[in-house]
Amino acid sequence: MGEPVRAAFLTLGCKVNQYETDAMRELLEDAGYVIVDFKERADVYIINTCSVTNMADRKSRQMLHRAKKKNPDAVIVAAGCYVQAAEEDLEEKGIADVLIGNNKKKDIVRILDEYFEKKEKVAEVPDISAEKEYEPLQIHKVSEHTRAYIKIQDGCNQFCSYCIIPYTRGRIRSKKPEEVVSEIRALAQEGYREVVLTGIHLSSYGMDFDGEEKVTLLDIIQRVQEIDGIERIRLGSLEPRIITEAFAQGLKKCDKVCPHFHLSLQSGCDETLKRMNRKYTTEEYRKALAILRNTFEYPALTTDVIVGFVGETEEEFEKTREYLEEINLYEMHIFKYSVRKGTRAEKMSGHVPEEIKNSRSAVLLAMAKRHKKDFEQWYIGREERILLEEMVEIDGTKYMQGHTERYVKVVVKFDENPGILRQNHVVTVKIQGFLDENLLYGKVSIEF
Repeated sequence: MGEPVRAAFLTLGCKVNQYETDAMRELLEDAGYVIVDFKERADVYIINTCSVTNMADRKSRQMLHRAKKKNPDAVIVAAGCYVQAAEEDLEEKGIADVLIGNNKKKDIVRILDEYFEKKEKVAEVPDISAEKEYEPLQIHKVSEHTRAYIKIQDGCNQFCSYCIIPYTRGRIRSKKPEEVVSEIRALAQEGYREVVLTGIHLSSYGMDFDGEEKVTLLDIIQRVQEIDGIERIRLGSLEPRIITEAFAQGLKKCDKVCPHFHLSLQSGCDETLKRMNRKYTTEEYRKALAILRNTFEYPALTTDVIVGFVGETEEEFEKTREYLEEINLYEMHIFKYSVRKGTRAEKMSGHVPEEIKNSRSAVLLAMAKRHKKDFEQWYIGREERILLEEMVEIDGTKYMQGHTERYVKVVVKFDENPGILRQNHVVTVKIQGFLDENLLYGKVSIEF
């Protein structure tokens, strides 16, 4: 018998990608591969790529080159969205030995076996738009020790004018509810206490099921609520239109659901939203926020905003700025518009110069920082349950770090309660104030 093959993974992009990397890692481990850190010398490097922006494309290429430099004799595997978007380019440049498209990651062991047998380049990249089956991947452990991201949905039917994802991920496909439940139940038995339900377009979960199979996102949340050992349920990005009174009340009845919701916005100007082919108005978004705020106490509401989209005038940007001031969210992820080849926006006229995008981005980033600080100020003096995740050292002092139900980061001095401050443990702390401008600290008041 020869030495076991050493394989290293690197994940770029979203939490769905991270889930798929964890699943591929397990498949290789079960097949006898030894998994090593990406920094180490390996026989096989697998880069799970991203293509959501031009920067993501560039990063994917850079990481493929970096892997080759680490070991010129290694097998370089490119998997995922960048492969779907740029298969021909990758084949032409020859920077990867193996190309694995989306919906083919489950076959990684077989594909590598074929490569080692034939010693010829392999490309398994499906016509993703024709794929109708949900890829049967599962995980039994994850890279994080307390929180498990669980992919329950893939694909998107929205076709926003700026977005490449429907072309790299295909149409909507959902994981069967019984498979979701069995996977999460197994993770709970392994000690995971918090799950995050994720997908490419999570709000469309179950829409591809027929007849008697019909299951909605709320249905699957209610089933996860019943799983012993799971204490917190978080949701990935939601579309504003899914937030109805009935949906919010259904969530409220599930006491494990954290009051922390990410509602995708992209622009606070209706004219811009139309060009983006977003399917809601700013008024509908405002109503969704009001429903959540009326249903949950002080919910953490977060969003994404694109600045400098094609045709965005100074007046349109000002509408967005005023709207964002008004709705006052906990966190805003600000992105400068990046042209994606093959999208409708690529062919639109009125592309905004980079320097204008930069200045608009700076305005919104400053606002986001202010709103975040204002939101977290509310916590001072309150008692909050923290799920402890890891030890950190700040200015020579050791702290245990964790998150509140609203996903606000809090640290507790380790030497004050060394006996009970341990990973994956829930404690109640009284929030004392800010350790620095971005970090709250607390003192343990009750142990659970």
